[in-house]
Formats: sequence, C-alpha cells, structure tokens
Amino acid sequence: MTPDADDILIIGNGMVGHHFVVNMRAQHPSASIRVLCGEARLAYDRVHLSEFFSGKTAEDLAMTTPQEYEQLNIAFKTSAWVKQIDREKQEVSTSEGETFTYKTLVLATGSYPFVPPIPGNDKPHCLVYRTIEDLNEIQASANVSKTGVVVGGGLLGLEAANALKEAGLETHVVEFAPQLMAVQLDESGGQTLKQKIEALDVTVHTEKATQEIVGGEQCRYRMNFADGTYLETDMILFSAGIRPSDALARNFGLNIGERGGIEINDYCQTSDKNIYAIGECALWQNRIFGLVAPGYTMARVAADHIAGKENRFEGADMSTKLKLMGVEVGSIGDAHAKTPGAMVYTYENQPLGIYKKLVVDEQQNKLLGAVLVGDTGEYDTLLQYCLNAIDLPEAPESLILPNAESAPTLGADALPGTATLCSCHNVSKNDVIDAIENGNTDLASIKSCTKASTGCGGCAALLKSVCDTELANRGVEVSTAICEHLPYTRQGLYDLIKIEGITNFETLIHKHGNGLGCEICKPAVASILASIHNEFVLAKPHVGLQDTNDIYLGNMQKDGTYSIIPRVPAGEITPQKLILLGQVAEKYKLYTKITGGQRIDLFGARVEQLPEIWEILVEGGFETGHAYAKALRTVKSCVGSSWCRYGVQDSMTMAIDLENRYKGLRSPHKLKFAVSGCTRECAEAQSKDIGVIATENGWNLYVCGNGGMKPRHADLFATDLDDETLITFIDRILMFYVKTADRLQRTSVWMNNLEGGLDYLKEVIIDDSLGICETLESNMQAVIGTYQCEWKTAISTPEHRNRFVQFVNSKAPDPNIKFVEERNQLRPATLEEKGGVNIMEKTSSTIDVIAVD
Repeated sequence: MTPDADDILIIGNGMVGHHFVVNMRAQHPSASIRVLCGEARLAYDRVHLSEFFSGKTAEDLAMTTPQEYEQLNIAFKTSAWVKQIDREKQEVSTSEGETFTYKTLVLATGSYPFVPPIPGNDKPHCLVYRTIEDLNEIQASANVSKTGVVVGGGLLGLEAANALKEAGLETHVVEFAPQLMAVQLDESGGQTLKQKIEALDVTVHTEKATQEIVGGEQCRYRMNFADGTYLETDMILFSAGIRPSDALARNFGLNIGERGGIEINDYCQTSDKNIYAIGECALWQNRIFGLVAPGYTMARVAADHIAGKENRFEGADMSTKLKLMGVEVGSIGDAHAKTPGAMVYTYENQPLGIYKKLVVDEQQNKLLGAVLVGDTGEYDTLLQYCLNAIDLPEAPESLILPNAESAPTLGADALPGTATLCSCHNVSKNDVIDAIENGNTDLASIKSCTKASTGCGGCAALLKSVCDTELANRGVEVSTAICEHLPYTRQGLYDLIKIEGITNFETLIHKHGNGLGCEICKPAVASILASIHNEFVLAKPHVGLQDTNDIYLGNMQKDGTYSIIPRVPAGEITPQKLILLGQVAEKYKLYTKITGGQRIDLFGARVEQLPEIWEILVEGGFETGHAYAKALRTVKSCVGSSWCRYGVQDSMTMAIDLENRYKGLRSPHKLKFAVSGCTRECAEAQSKDIGVIATENGWNLYVCGNGGMKPRHADLFATDLDDETLITFIDRILMFYVKTADRLQRTSVWMNNLEGGLDYLKEVIIDDSLGICETLESNMQAVIGTYQCEWKTAISTPEHRNRFVQFVNSKAPDPNIKFVEERNQLRPATLEEKGGVNIMEKTSSTIDVIAVD
C-alpha cells in the first residue's frame, strides 16, 4: 500500500541536498519532508575529504546525524537507490521495491567521477576519489602500495594527490593539459603551482595522455603514455573531473543538456514543474557549477520558490580560495583575461614561489579577475573589488605589490551593504548588520545566526573585520581577549604581570581569569613571564605552559628526533669548536647542515641523548642557540672591515656584541638580526627584524623586516648612529615590541598596526613621546642581567635532566625512529623504507640504520 504523499521528497543527501533540507524545514515547519539517500550515511563534508588521511573520522566529517534529522522531523532512508520515477503518478521506486509518493520532488543527485576510457582502468587498485567508502578503499590500497598516481591535475586531482601523500605514498600527478588547474589559473600561475607542488615531493607530469594500463616490472602497474614514455605505480586514482548524475532524470523524460545535466530554469525547476534539480546534477544556461557555493544558492532558490517566495538563480561567482598541500591558491572572476579590452598586471617572485595577476578593464577602473599562487593574503580585498565593482585605486598594481605604500586599505566601512561576505551561504554585509540589529553582539552568535564562515571558512577574516567594525560603530565593546580563559589582550596581560609582580600562570588565572587555560593562553603567558622575569622555562611553575620545542629545548623533527643548534654569534667559530661539533655529530651519528643564519645544525638526536650532547657542547664552550624559542635566533654578519676591502665598520664585532646582548630575550615572535659592514649588504640586513648597515659615519638602523611567506623589507629608522646610540635604540625598540605586540605577531605586522606606523615608532623611541624610554632600557637590562644558558641549567639539575626520556617506565629508545644513509649522512626513513621489502636493519645503541637496495 502506497503511503500518503510527502509534501517534499528529496533524492540525494550530499552537501547541497542537506542544505536544501535545512532551508526547507526552516520555511515549512509542518511540511512532510522525506530524504532518500543513496549512500550508507547522511550528508558529510566532501570539501575536506583529504583530512580523513590526517586523522579525521567519518564522524568528524559528518554534517548531520540521524538524531538531528529526527529532531527536525525529517523522514529519511540511507542506502536507498531510486530506480524509477513515475511522473504521472508522482511516485518514485527504490531498488528494494519501496514506493514513495511526492507532491514536489527535488533531485540532488550530484555527480560522479569521470574515469577516462583507458584500457586497464578497471584493474584492482584503480580507484576514484569521491566518497568516504572510496577513502576506505584508497587506505586499504595504500597499505599494500608504495607509489600512487593521480590522473587529473585540476582542483579535485590535487586534493586527491594530497590524500595519497597523507597516506604515505610516493605521489605523482598526471595531467593531460599543459598545466595544473587550467580552469582556475593562467599559464604562469599553473607553472608556479607546479613548482611549489613538486617542492613538496609530489612529481607532476603535464601533457601526458595515458594510452593503456598494463602490468609493471618494479611496481604493480605501468602507465604507457602517447608520447612513448611511461610511469610505474602501485595505485591509480582517477580524479579527472566530474559528470552530472542525470541518468534517473534522463531515463524518465526530463530535459537533459547536450553534454549532460538536468536542465533547470531560474527557479531550479526542471521541464516538469513539480520536479526541481539542484547542485552538480543541474544545468543552468548550459553551465554545470562544480563548487559547493553555487549548489547552496540553488538549494536556497528552490526552497524559496517552493515556499512561494520570489528568488532566482542568476549564476554564481566561481572564485575560489584554497590550500592545496599547504600551497595557497586563489582565483577570482576572469582569471584568463578573456573580456575584450582586458588588461593585466602581474607580480612574480620566483625564489619564494609567489605569482599574482590582476585583470582590469580597458580603463583600469574595475577589477575583472585575479590569480594568486603562493600567497592569497589579498584575496578577500580583491574579491570585494571584483564582486562589488568598486573603483580601483590610481595605481591598481599596488594591490598585489609587496609593501606598496600606495596600496589602499579596503576596510569594512568601504564595502556596500550588498557586498557578499560568504559565498557558501550567500551572506551579505546587510545580513550581518541585520543579525547585529537583532541582538547578536559577538562573532559566534553572528556565525550561528547567518551561517557565514561555516562553509569553506575562506571568509573568516573578512567576516570578523565587518563584525568588529559594525559592533564598534554601535558602541558595543569588541572583545580582544586572548582566549576564553583570560579576558585581556596580550598587552593587557603583560601590564598585569609586570605591575602586580605575578610570577606564575596559576596566580594569574586565579586572580584575573577562569578555568585551567588552553594552548593559546598558556604559551603566551609563558613568553610574557620569561620576557619580564627571565626565570628558567622548565622550572616547575612554567614547564607545563611551554610548547613542545621549548619543553625539550630543541626543535622536534618529523620522525620524533630533535635538532641541536648551538649559538655561534655572527657565524664566527674557532677551529677547536668546529672540530668539537664534528666529533659530537660523528659520535651520535647526527645529520649536519650549515643553516642560513650562519650556524651549524645537528639533526637526529633522540630525546634521551639531548642532555649528553648538551653536556659535551657546554663543556666545549657552546651554549643554546634558542632555535626552538620565540626569541633571538641569530645575528647574521659579513666579515666587515676586519677582512673585506669594501668594509667601512667592524660588522663582526658589532654582530657578536648584539647577539650576546640579546640572547635569551623571549618575545612574541622569533627575532632575526643582521649586520653588514658596508652598503653592499652581504648580510642581507634589510630583510631582518633588526638590520644594521655600516656607513662612513657610523651605523644605519633598519627595523621590522622579515623573510618567510610574506617577505617585507625593513624600514630605515635612523642614520649614522654611534655604537652607544645604536644599542640604546635597539634596546628600546625590542622592549616596546615585547610589551605591546600581540601573541605570535612579527615585528613587521606589529609596526604596521601601530597608529602612525614608523613615524609613531620614531616618536616613542627617539623622542620619548610616551616618557617610557628609561623604563624600557631598565627592563632590557634586567633581562640581560638574568641570562642563563637553558641547556646548562637543564643538565645541572637532576629534576630537569630526568625529564629527557622517551618512556617513563623504560630506558629503551623509540623503536619507530629509523634512519637511511644518503650522501654519506643519515636522514629519517620514509614510511615505505621502514616497512618495505629488501630492507636490512643494522642496530646499535643509539640508532637504527636501514640500508635500502
């Protein structure tokens, strides 16, 4: 017997189908809604599927639960494959013989992976990347494979490559086109992306057409290419695009596009007015939209139309910002400059792997599109220029040039009310304002109310900026608390600790906070306590606050061993000390490398070996280099007037004096200095937090530069300084930074955030406009006067020394740490080398060395 007709029946429960369910229930509290889900589980997050291999479970990816659907009064069936639609009777039948009657039917059947018609594509270990069940098959295959190939270098292909890499396989990407992500990126952007992906040990093969898949000699399979080359692999993962799942609609008379897809109108209705189609199965004006945000828009339009509201689907912005294996990529609008008359600005930094392009109209007034690879910091700003047709600045190139002084700041106030902040949930600035007007006065409640930033999360920074601005405009105090346990900024905590003489976290949180603290406030407070009191970081009141590297006074490496970097001020080292480092490295079989900061790094020490090694080094005259800490790392130097015929000042002595003066100073972020003996700048001082360049009359001081992901040249602060004035200014700058910067804030960002920037900093430091310079100097002298080598303290106190063990109940070393010899040194063994065949283990008291054939 056929049950009563459901008001609304949905076939499919992917991300878009679930979004429709939620929107439909919100508009129709009493309607009977039923979901037929083809998979064995309800909706989950396909956007973050690759995180399954880095520890997320199916439950973590779930977007809803059976209990939630039951609470919403949503009837549902999983593993329910619909095989027939009777449009006259308005009935659907499943493969299990059940029949359901509908008044309105919504097809949210999504898409399926395209597998190229290559002979051999159906062999075992030839898989696709689409569902959680696919992930389980990939994991099972990875467990018996060493090498994996992804066929397809688009967005989905690179996500799949990340999945294989996370699964521990040697990974290759094979792409038919001449470049990666050809839809979103131009040729130069694709080339930059290829270089960055390959730097992560993923080999990219472009312009490769696979002719057949046959048995391999070294691996399970061999892929033969049309150009006569081949590639051997154990697993092949097809991710060469998607095709709309339109078979059901096609078989039962709905209009289908020439190249597939269920045709819909602006209301998402199909050729049958009682049937809607949304998401990747739907074809609107001959376009399939393969991103989740357009699918969400379709879901809202269909729900509105069913509810009798006027709303139309008018296409969707296909801009996207994402991280592929840690590489930032952004694409906006007309990325390929196809608009007639379009003009282009480009910026490329090959050493850092950064490429940026602006596409503007013929008059250079409007932004039409953009490409960002390696750094997407400007994405939110550029997207708003593009979506809202905001007039470009007089020099449009300033929007992508690093440190461009003419670059305008597009603040929240500059955005029109119609500006879309969140594409996933179609949330505009006006929607956020309405939420605030309705009493939502914090970011969490605004997110909950509007759903903004709960999709891909790419709009989080922009949403916070708009929320903070709008709340401040209404006189609402915007929380700047460091976390939920301590309702203060970092500067506020610094002042509390300093003024009240607080010496430990327990006292601070008891008097001024709540709870037990967290991974945000504990390290921040640990840094502040060290900056003010400079007590040993592993002392009992402080040890529980430290990050892993600080706890073990060394940088933890990928295999669980640690690196040891002794301080070598200015890179000057005696032959005896060089010999000692070599002897230590040879005795403990450590990998040695000269760092970019003119020091020698020793890699591969087990935790229980650290005190022994420190003891040898300390006895030989070395001390900790603080490479593990948010502190002064190095003071790089050229040889200056001591040796160089161009040198005009003794840069070596100055660098050594600076490093010895500021070693051990804990700060909000790591600090790097450099001293150059002349304006030829061999020490690269203008890329450091503190840069000193010799002149005929003294020293030029540069401040607040940095390398890294967003390099910034330092600004000239003062010229022709004598030694005493130079050091006084540096004292003041560093202590002002330590006192006022936010947690983990680099000096460059700190100075930019000061109202007045460099000019203000000069007023404070040179003119003493705040009347605090004497205090800053006194504070610095207190830090200098209480310096201790943390390695020496750790090894001289049994309580601290006993912490350095792998297991609390055994003296045995970690059996998972194994090494491979390469270029006459040892490196960590890969997963395959640890568990593969043709491996001979050779053990000793300190390490396991694996010889690989």
